[in-house]
Amino acid sequence: MSSFKAWIWALRPKTLTASLVPVLVGSALPLVEGYEVNWRISFYALASALWIQIGTNLFNDVLDFKKGADNEERLGPVRVTQSGLLSPRQVMLGGILSFGFAIFFAIPLVLMAGQVILVIGVLSLLFGYLYTGGPFPLAYKGLGDLFVILFFGLVAVGGVYFLQTGTFHEDALIAGFQTGFLCTVLIAINNLRDIEQDRKVGKKTLAVRFGERFTKREILFLYVFSFILLPYWWQRGVWAAALFPLASLPLVFSLLKSLWATPPGVVYNQFLAKASLIYLLFGGLLFSGFMIS
Repeated sequence: MSSFKAWIWALRPKTLTASLVPVLVGSALPLVEGYEVNWRISFYALASALWIQIGTNLFNDVLDFKKGADNEERLGPVRVTQSGLLSPRQVMLGGILSFGFAIFFAIPLVLMAGQVILVIGVLSLLFGYLYTGGPFPLAYKGLGDLFVILFFGLVAVGGVYFLQTGTFHEDALIAGFQTGFLCTVLIAINNLRDIEQDRKVGKKTLAVRFGERFTKREILFLYVFSFILLPYWWQRGVWAAALFPLASLPLVFSLLKSLWATPPGVVYNQFLAKASLIYLLFGGLLFSGFMIS
């Protein structure tokens, strides 16, 4: 494999919808309140968010390898450090450089919105590294799910909404929970796939701590509450945002049926792809609902 292709693998482009969806949702949400959307602001926010996620992916790649979580028994996609495609030093430097790009794109946002965005940015960078790094790695303590709900849901949507409006609103809280819950499904399926390997190396994800049945119920909970929140948009008078995401329900039912009938294993990579599609579809439909509000 060429060095260029190895770096593309390392960036994990298929995962980057995790940053795209909340920025789109947070950008269109102000239209519900009658604000105009400044898409230049959204571009900077998206660019910064993408580079934070890329940096987090790279740190995750090298640190999971060093901790023994990524080894020859791995069931998921190729990891460049574990496979020897890139050296640990290269991947670590790539993570640092990615965070540098994230800071660069965040500068106009901080100059415009001030301390609130500065705090959000610093915390996002810090916890991006602490997800698998530092003395208390979140992913190894069962806090990865909470991290995703917080940063890929509430912080991302709320932060972009604040950039567009200068205020906070409960609308951003509801939309943040919806995107955060759906994104967390991806982490839960990933952890369920790797439950045995993680148990061996002491990576105490929720799946390892509480078992397969608990994690499947967690996934069900995350989906149910994402859809239960849809009537909120109906009572807010945004009927399209309440109805459009329902189109993703057949995929959810199909995924849950397969998940319940299948023990953890390599087939969960297919489930992960379907969950990613659901996340992108639901988020895109919610975004469309806000756009025509």
